[in-house]
Amino acid sequence: MLKTSRLVLRCALATLVFIAPTGQARDAQTDQLAEQDGVPVTELRAFAEVLERVRGAYVQEVDEKELIQAAIRGMLMELDPHSAYLTPDQFEDLQSSTTGEFGGLGLEVTMEEGFVKVVAPIDDSPASRAGLRAGDLILKIDDTFTKGIGLADAVELMRGEAGTEVTLSVLSEGDEKPRTVTLKRDRIQVESVKSEQLEPGYGYLRISQFQSRTGQDAQRALEKMASDGQLRGLILDLRNNPGGVLGGAVEVADLFLNSGLIVYTQGRDPQSRNDYNATPGDLLGGLPLVVLVNGGSASASEIVAGALQDQGRAVVVGTRTFGKGSVQTVLPISGDAALKLTTARYYTPDGRSIQADGIHPDIPVEVASVELLQENRPRESDLPHHLLNQRDEEARAGDREAPLASRDYPLSQALSILKGINLAERRRAGDDTEQR
Repeated sequence: MLKTSRLVLRCALATLVFIAPTGQARDAQTDQLAEQDGVPVTELRAFAEVLERVRGAYVQEVDEKELIQAAIRGMLMELDPHSAYLTPDQFEDLQSSTTGEFGGLGLEVTMEEGFVKVVAPIDDSPASRAGLRAGDLILKIDDTFTKGIGLADAVELMRGEAGTEVTLSVLSEGDEKPRTVTLKRDRIQVESVKSEQLEPGYGYLRISQFQSRTGQDAQRALEKMASDGQLRGLILDLRNNPGGVLGGAVEVADLFLNSGLIVYTQGRDPQSRNDYNATPGDLLGGLPLVVLVNGGSASASEIVAGALQDQGRAVVVGTRTFGKGSVQTVLPISGDAALKLTTARYYTPDGRSIQADGIHPDIPVEVASVELLQENRPRESDLPHHLLNQRDEEARAGDREAPLASRDYPLSQALSILKGINLAERRRAGDDTEQR
C-alpha cells in the first residue's frame, strides 16, 4: 500500500510539472487515483502554479531553490514554534550547542505570536550580562524585524563570529516601549554543571543546560560534595535552564531515584509510547532535596522537576515553569540539511502533560530584591570589653560577603526550606542535633 501511495504521488507531481500557466489539459485518471489515496492534488497544483507565476512574473529574478526552501520553512512555521527547516549551517550549529560550545549571544529562544521570545539566557554569557531575562521579546535584530522571519533565521542572525556586535530591540514585560541593547558576540562555552557548599552540610548543584555529558558531570559533582563532608541536603537549581538533550535530563533525574517512571513520550501513533525508568541507586541516599525553578525552566528542566515532584522525591520551589511539553526529533535530509520536527509530547510519571501549563511549584517563591534591616538593639557583642567567642574571627570573615538573602532571595528561601525539612526528618528520627 505504501509503495502504491508513493507511485500515485509521483504521478501526481509529474502531472503538475507539465501544467501550462493557464492550467491546461489534466490527466483526470491520475488525479482521481491521487485523490482516492489522500493526495491533495488541487493544493499541490496551486503550489506549482504559484511557483511558476512568481518565477515568471515577479519584479526581479528569483532563485527557484530559495523559493522552495522558503515554502518549506513557511509550512513548518504553521505547525508549531519548535518545528523548523535547518540549513546545513544551522544543522551544524545545533549539533555544536548540544555538545556545549558555539558562537553567539548565549540565548535560548522560541517564537510567540510571530516574535522571538527569550526562554532563558545562558549563565555567564553576553545575554545574561546585558540583563536579558526570560519572557523578553526581541522585536528587531540589527535592521531586521523578527515578526514572521522564523526561529531558525532569527537564531542565525544572532549568531556570528566572536567579537562582532549585534543590536537588539527588546521589550520586557511591564515596559511601555522597547529598549535597545548592543551585545558583543562571544564564544559560548556552556559549563552545564556547577556545584558548591552553601553552608556546611548543604550542597548546591546548578544545571544551566542539559547536554549529552550533563548526567556524568552532575554525578561527579555530587560524589565530590559527598566526599568533602557529610551532606544533609541538596538544592538542585534549574532556574533559567532552557532544556536540551532528553537523555541528559533522564540521567540527572535518575541520580536521585531508585526506581519508577521518570518520563514517557507519546506520539500520534498509540503504539509510539516510550517509557524512561529509573535504575537502582539514589546518590543522595534519600537525603532532602529541593528543586528550584522559574519561568525560564523549560523542556528537559521540566522533565526533571516533574519526575522528582511526582515521585515525592523533592520539594519544588520557585515560580511556574515555561510549559514546553513537546519533543523534537532532528531528521537529517538530503544536502546536509535537516528537519527539526515535533514528534511527541512528554508526560510526567503521573501522566501530566505540561504543554502550555508548566510545572507548578509546591512552595511558590516569587523573584524579589530584599533589603536587610539591622535591628537597633544592643547585644552582648556591643558591650565594651565583652568576651570573645572562639568563632568570632570566622564569623567576621563571613560577614564580609553580602548575605544570601540579598544576593539571591529565592535561593535563600530554598535553603531555609531545605534546612526545615532536614530538621523535621531528624527530629522524627529522634535526633534533633543540628550542625551550627
